[in-house]
Amino acid sequence: MSKDQSENTPAVEKITTVRLGAKGPEVGVQGFGAMGISEFYGDTDEAAARDTLDAALEAGVTLIDTADIYGRGANEEFLAPFVAAHREEITLATKFAVERTDDPQYRAVRNEPAYIRSAVEGSLRRLGVDVIDLYYMHRRDPAVPLAESVGAMAELVQEGKVKYLGLSEVTGAELREAHAVHPITALQSEWSVFSRDVERSAVGAAAELGVAFVPYSPLGRGFLTGAFTDASKELSGGDYRRNHPRFSGENAERNAALLEPLRAIADAHGATPAQIALAWVHQRAEVHGLVVVPIPGTRKRGRLLENAAATRVRLDAGELALLEPIAERVAGDRYADMSSTSAARDI
Repeated sequence: MSKDQSENTPAVEKITTVRLGAKGPEVGVQGFGAMGISEFYGDTDEAAARDTLDAALEAGVTLIDTADIYGRGANEEFLAPFVAAHREEITLATKFAVERTDDPQYRAVRNEPAYIRSAVEGSLRRLGVDVIDLYYMHRRDPAVPLAESVGAMAELVQEGKVKYLGLSEVTGAELREAHAVHPITALQSEWSVFSRDVERSAVGAAAELGVAFVPYSPLGRGFLTGAFTDASKELSGGDYRRNHPRFSGENAERNAALLEPLRAIADAHGATPAQIALAWVHQRAEVHGLVVVPIPGTRKRGRLLENAAATRVRLDAGELALLEPIAERVAGDRYADMSSTSAARDI
């Protein structure tokens, strides 16, 4: 951006900040999920994606979330120059546990200590950093004792390679077990007006332990924005949402009808459905006495700023009541295979 352009561009209002966990870093109350930059959601304009990262900092969005699985490391490599330029301004989160190979169908969940040590070295190298701020176990392998995995992660903290630990898609009981081994700073799992199975046990455990909750897909993978109705017909062949049970066929038709209250509330606020969905997450967390930092992803500056502005939207009791029944009426699972999610193990 030229000097003249920057002088004519109005300043972006920064979002407020919160602390992750009892002793974790202070971050913007909304984070940024970088997954879609590298794959899963079709082709990316890299220049636009880099501009979006700049917009994140302008808006006070400082928690930047990636994982070694995204693009098989390409996402971490893409972020490296941005991280180098803004290392003191951001909180960098990445994840291990999902192994991929040249076989596009292959996925394995790996929680063994030796694998964890290998994974962190790879992430440090690709990100070009000496320490990762927040390191998550991306998925849980019940065959490996949780104490072994978290113990290995704790060693990385002791060695100065990682500052804080996180878990993703674990149950409330698993979170308590892990926290007893080493303090867990953040729990990242899917949570939205569309997906609320985490409220069965994980949300309560996080609130009890003082663990921050980082909802991924708070916009239902874009469905809650109203941007598409049937993924199998409207999204490109490279978009992984075409294979999600909620987003095609009769399920998509039924679920699209559920968005009417979201649209009506958005109209009343002069907001977008996405902003209402994000406002719901923040206020739902308040009900549970929980610090929450959603990480919606986007590759567009305008969407980033729109999402950040959602932190200033406040829903009244009547509006919350209209949104309350949506999740229980959703047709289809979150994933075609739910076996590695907390919902598969929760009671």
